[in-house]
Amino acid sequence: MEIAFGSRLKHAWNAFMNKDPTRSYMNMGSSYSYRPDRPRFTMGNERSIVTSVYNRIALDVAAIDIQHVRLDDNGRFLEVIDSGLNNCLSLEANLDQTGRAFMQDAAMSLLNEGCIAIVPVDTTSDPNVTGSYDVLTLRTAKILDWYPHHVRVRVYNEKTGLKEDILLDKSFVAIVENPLYAVINEPNSTMKRLIRKLSLLDVTDEQTASGKLDLIIQLPYVIKTEARRTQAENRRRDIEQQLSGSKYGIAYTDGTEHITQLNRSLENNLMKQIEYLTSLLFSQLGITQSILDGTADEKTMLNYYSRTIEPIISAIVDEMKRKFLTKTARSQKQDIMFYRDPFKLVPVDSIAEIADKFTRNEIMTSNEIRQVIGMHPSSDPKADQLINSNISQPTDKVDEQSKQEEEIQNGEV
Repeated sequence: MEIAFGSRLKHAWNAFMNKDPTRSYMNMGSSYSYRPDRPRFTMGNERSIVTSVYNRIALDVAAIDIQHVRLDDNGRFLEVIDSGLNNCLSLEANLDQTGRAFMQDAAMSLLNEGCIAIVPVDTTSDPNVTGSYDVLTLRTAKILDWYPHHVRVRVYNEKTGLKEDILLDKSFVAIVENPLYAVINEPNSTMKRLIRKLSLLDVTDEQTASGKLDLIIQLPYVIKTEARRTQAENRRRDIEQQLSGSKYGIAYTDGTEHITQLNRSLENNLMKQIEYLTSLLFSQLGITQSILDGTADEKTMLNYYSRTIEPIISAIVDEMKRKFLTKTARSQKQDIMFYRDPFKLVPVDSIAEIADKFTRNEIMTSNEIRQVIGMHPSSDPKADQLINSNISQPTDKVDEQSKQEEEIQNGEV
């Protein structure tokens, strides 16, 4: 039904035209020139190549779907539960982050700090009073202090726009420790040693490119008296003025003077140590250079997902399952599960063969295969049935006979 012109004028709204004149005088909270809740790397991680490694791992962790589900009596997936927790994991974790952005935030913070807290900021009931509550919003928090039954965390408060320190009970805060802590976060781990070597390399490069000549001038006389020192100092200033005042930086010296330049490239094995530690770190994390540049084959990616991504996502999911699902909820077959799409790494030329095998062996329906390759589902009811279309089905004959019997009863035949 077409909306009347008067009603359209009455209810119309425009972001630029419909401005509240009193809004500019209201206290809207703190403002920043950058996003205040964004995770920030610390301890030198933001100035090294490990940032790209962390970001790659966090992106792959966030690409895995996590859902609040219900299982059957055999522990198999039955249905997705429409809850606030599932909404946080799949759609909107908080006012500023989607479910996927929240998981990326959690993974990056976990790799950077070694141990993080996932805080249910908004719940339907007070977690300190009852365990029967539903999670409405989630935030990643940094753990500041550890107590026997509590933790002090620093979490972003979206109402004030500030990061605040609060004391929370461990019973309803998901505390996740990095399963790769010994490799990444230990003080003398491979990652920390690599960061220190990279810092030394940066210092050496800055000193080499500082613009100083680092010259030693050998004068033709012995400098032992004050008069000789004054004469040598005047000679040094003279050479400095010649170099700074010359267009091309050229100076002249006496034939009896010798000049030695010190800012030559240093012969050390620092770069070899960095290359060795990088290779060692990649092997311990299960990462190769082909994974970072996107040229890895299916077997390499499968090894990467099994050795690197799966432990991280399992640590996050298992802790949320332990803290956000009560014993009663688990007895009701509620669970938190994660799924990875196995078809993302399959090349196009193999899709047809896989689709034929999956449908012929009644593993997937035709519409499920069409969804994988990005096609709209078919309206044919047969496309939603687990049947082998290459052979005749007994149910077809039974349906045909029942249809004929029904037509006979109705007097149509």
